[in-house]
Amino acid sequence: MERINRIKEVLVIQGKSQVWLAEKLGKSTTAIAAMCNNRTQPHLKDLKKIAFVLDIDIRELLVSTKE
Repeated sequence: MERINRIKEVLVIQGKSQVWLAEKLGKSTTAIAAMCNNRTQPHLKDLKKIAFVLDIDIRELLVSTKE
């Protein structure tokens, strides 16, 4: 499975849990777990909300294509 987002990494760095993020976004923990494990990808609107909640630039949530 291709790694596209870094949501799980950012949560670990900030010391926050997937349950915490699910509560902040009003989403199920199953949906957040799927995003964190790159089984599904969030819509851009959701990615923007995640960036806002985590107080980071939206680009920090994505894996660079220029590594």
